[in-house]
Amino acid sequence: MKARNLLMAIAILVGWATQSSVLAQYLLQPGDIIQISVWQEPRLDRQIVVAPDGSIALPLAGRIQAGGRTAAQVEQAISASLAPQYADPPDVTVHLVAQPGAEAVVPAIYVMGEVISPGEFPILKPTTVVQALALSGGLSPFAAERRVQVHRKRGGQDQIHVFDFLAFKAGLNPTGNIALMAGDVVVVPERGLFE
Repeated sequence: MKARNLLMAIAILVGWATQSSVLAQYLLQPGDIIQISVWQEPRLDRQIVVAPDGSIALPLAGRIQAGGRTAAQVEQAISASLAPQYADPPDVTVHLVAQPGAEAVVPAIYVMGEVISPGEFPILKPTTVVQALALSGGLSPFAAERRVQVHRKRGGQDQIHVFDFLAFKAGLNPTGNIALMAGDVVVVPERGLFE
């Protein structure tokens, strides 16, 4: 039991680290919406759309090149531009809020029901049902482990794939751990009285 919990915790951490790593390497593009926060100057906090030429305009900092740079690189550029106006280098945070055609650029899956942290999760690489469960913090104590469902909308029809997580853990159902597609919804129902 402890080994299983440890493996689940490791899977969760690897999933979060992988997602964070991919987003940290993302190069901003024209049309992306970024959130800028400057700790020393809250009046500069704002959401900005990257212009068609890849630049952004920020009061006191002027025009900064954002296109083709990571969020961390834009943070450094803004901080360097603001530095002459402050005694200490300003603390700047930049993160991606939205992208044009975000569904095509950053597809997402959804996990709901008896999991620790239900919600929307971007899938930046092939993701299976078990990995989606790990991203959502794992199953709650009340989860129906034998009846995990994947709902997929194709051609206007709702397809449902039932995944027996209990059998998968025992090594009896390796093929049931299917790869998810953008828009898939993983539903973990509540365990019945005699399950």
